[in-house]
Parts: sequence; C-alpha cells; structure tokens
Amino acid sequence: MRKSRVCRMVLATCLGSLLLVLFYFQSSLNPAAEDRILKTSWHDKSGQSPLQTLYDIDRFELSSLQATHQQRRDLLSRVCNRYTRKRRLLTSDDLRHLVVDDVHSLLYCYVPKVACTNWKRVMMVLTGRGKYQDPLHIPANEAHVSSNLRTLAEYSTPEINYRLRNYLKFIFVREPFERLVSAYRNKFTRNYNTAFHKRYGTKIIQRHRQDPSEEAMERGHDVRFEEFVYYLLDPQTQHEEPFNEHWERVHSLCHPCIIHYDVVGKYETLAEDANYILRLVGADAGVKFPSSSKTTRTNDDMTAKFFQNISPFYQRRLFNLYKMDYLLFNYSLPSYLRIR
Repeated sequence: MRKSRVCRMVLATCLGSLLLVLFYFQSSLNPAAEDRILKTSWHDKSGQSPLQTLYDIDRFELSSLQATHQQRRDLLSRVCNRYTRKRRLLTSDDLRHLVVDDVHSLLYCYVPKVACTNWKRVMMVLTGRGKYQDPLHIPANEAHVSSNLRTLAEYSTPEINYRLRNYLKFIFVREPFERLVSAYRNKFTRNYNTAFHKRYGTKIIQRHRQDPSEEAMERGHDVRFEEFVYYLLDPQTQHEEPFNEHWERVHSLCHPCIIHYDVVGKYETLAEDANYILRLVGADAGVKFPSSSKTTRTNDDMTAKFFQNISPFYQRRLFNLYKMDYLLFNYSLPSYLRIR
C-alpha cells in the first residue's frame, strides 16, 4: 500500500514537471549566480544592462520622450489593475510572440501589422553576431522564418524566469481599427495571398454572404470588409479556434497585464520610439531602424472609409471586441464611428 502511494506521488511529480508554470518573481539563484549559469551578462560601456539603463534614467529629470514612456507604463499598470481581477500563470503558448536577444538582454513581443517585419529584421541584426549588417538587406520572407529568431517559449523555466526579470521588454502597438483594416487589406485584397483566401476567405463567404458564386466559394478571393467584420463577431469563430495573429487583440498576443513591458512603442511614433530602444540597448551606430516610404499605408482616413458601410450596431460590437487594446494603450474612440 505504501509502495503504491509512493509510486503515485512520483508519477504526479513527473506529470507536474511537464506543465510550464512560470513564477515571474521567484528564483533560488541570486543575479550573479544566474549570470554564470545562464551565461547572459550583456552590459553596455557603462557596465549597465539595458534594463538598468532605462530605470536609472528615470531617477533623474526626464526628457519629454522619457516622460512619455513613463506615462505609457503608468497607464498600462492602472488599466491592468482596474480591469484584471485575477492574474493567471503564463503558459508556453503565451510566450511564442516574445523574441529573445541574448546578446543585448532584450525581449520583443511582435504584433503583426505593427512594423513587425522590420523589427524582426533589426532583431536578426542584433542577434546575428555580425552575420547581418543592414536590416533592409534581409528579405521580408526570411525575417519570418521561425528558425532565424528564438522565442521565449523555447527556453527552460528557469531561463524564462531570468529573462522576464532581467531583460528589457518592449512592444509596439497601433490604433486597433487601423491595424485591423491593414490586416484585411493585406490578407484579403492582395492576389498573392491565396493561402489566406483558401484558409479564411472561403469560410467567411460561405457563412456571411447570401447566394455566393461557386467561384467565390472555391477561391475565397473577394471577401468584403463587412463580411470580415461579421466573421470576427460571429460566436462560432472564436468557439472554433483562436483569432489569427494578424487580427488578434494585442493584449491576447503579448499579455501586457501579466508581462511587465518596460517600453511601449507606438506605430504613430515609430521612428523616435525605435531609436529610443536602440539607444537603450547600446546598439552599434550602424544599426538603423528601416524607414517606411510606402504611400499606400493604412491611415485614419482610409480606415474611416472602410467603416462607412458598417452599421452602428456592428461598429459598437466590434469596438467592444477591441476595447481593451484601446484602453491599455491610450487610443481614443475613433471620430468616424457612429456609436456615441
């Protein structure tokens, strides 16, 4: 009987070890021991890590840029405290969007349609130890090859805990509906995105178009924006599977109420926020964030046109779906919405 009980205890222990449960602040190692064991001791010329550099700056009189980032952190904390009743534990799936730079002690949570291709290019330069020199010389498709960058999900639990506590963590966000329209334009109005047309377009047309043609049912190539909205709001959609990352809410991709982000960059101030982060990590002077020259970028005026055919009822429901992103990152209710 006693032997059976011991066997059950051993089995339970083994099963428990298979579950990734991250205790954000718990560790039996002191920082120096962790540095030796985990072999991550990047410091800039002043002997500080990027995280130390950021918060040492905050002890003194802030520049306007530093004050802006302090305000973004404070707002994020207040909104999380107000709307998050119970904080759950992180799982491996929660960490798949966190790109790791062990060279510069950096964690970046990538959000599709928020300059993530260029940020992945920059991360490849930062982590490449000289293999890559110029982010713009890296093809876009290569930047999205998973083996080119490591994510936090690939590390052991002690390594994850260490990086969450000691690395500079940053995220870039964008006005939620502008990002949503950008995702729709890219995935459903471009002829080359046949995989998305097949995967999502055929389903959207089948469910949300009356009397669709056989060609539309087969190809899924001409999804209208209002049909895309109906698909997002359809309870069956979220019941079947999580949203695709291109239109998933930022708070569901990067978990800002569980993971404490040190820098919240914005698409609207992309250049200055990117340079701010590169200065914090002590990147070489030759590492520049690529500037965008696209004139067809989705902006507020273009987004407003897409919402002209969406009724106030569905506008309200869609806003409620993305409301937490609006609150967490200080975006105002768009003026073109008819839900006031």
